[in-house]
Order: sequence, then C-alpha cells, then structure tokens
Amino acid sequence: MIKYKNEIAKETVENKGNIEGRMVKDIILTPAEMLDKAMMFNVINLPVGSRIKEHSHQPDAEIYYILEGEVEVTDNDRTELLHAGDVVFTGNGDRHSVYNRGDKEARFLACILK
Repeated sequence: MIKYKNEIAKETVENKGNIEGRMVKDIILTPAEMLDKAMMFNVINLPVGSRIKEHSHQPDAEIYYILEGEVEVTDNDRTELLHAGDVVFTGNGDRHSVYNRGDKEARFLACILK
C-alpha cells in the first residue's frame, strides 16, 4: 500500500475527552490499513498550552516520538521535557500525559499498539 500526503485525513479535537485545549491529528494510517495490528498511527500537532491529560494503557501500549518543538511528558511519576528525537513508551497499565509548555506548536508521532 502506498498512501500520498493528500490522502491523509485530519481530525481536530478540542476540549473533549482527555484533550485540554486543541489537538490536530494527521491520521497517517487507520487500524484497517494496518490490518488491525495497531490501533493508531498519527502525527499529533499540539498547540502551545494544550495537553493530553493523564491516561493509562492496558492492555495496549503507546509510543510518542517527538518530531518538532518540546513537550513536558509525565510517565507515571517521572516528568521530563522532551525535544525532537526523544521517545517515550507507555504500556502495562502505566500512565502518561503530554503538555506543550513551549513557545511553538509541538508535533509528535503517536502509535498505539495492541
């Protein structure tokens, strides 16, 4: 399968569920396109001041790979400032949150594995 940039859907989520502020998702591949091997493969655009509130992953797992900007990530009880090239993995019932406290929009690749 080949998918072109103009075929990638965008979805905006604002102050809903575990989103505080706004988040724009580039839906790179849908679960069906991944043969249901993963639940999500998106690029997340997180404006300054927006956050993904704390949530856990059980039995699934989530990977964040930072592409641009900086985000404050809490992984269980550890909070770190991550930059482009940094990665976080959360699974086995662990919990995480992400907050863009920087001065420009942050972008990261997010993948939820089954």
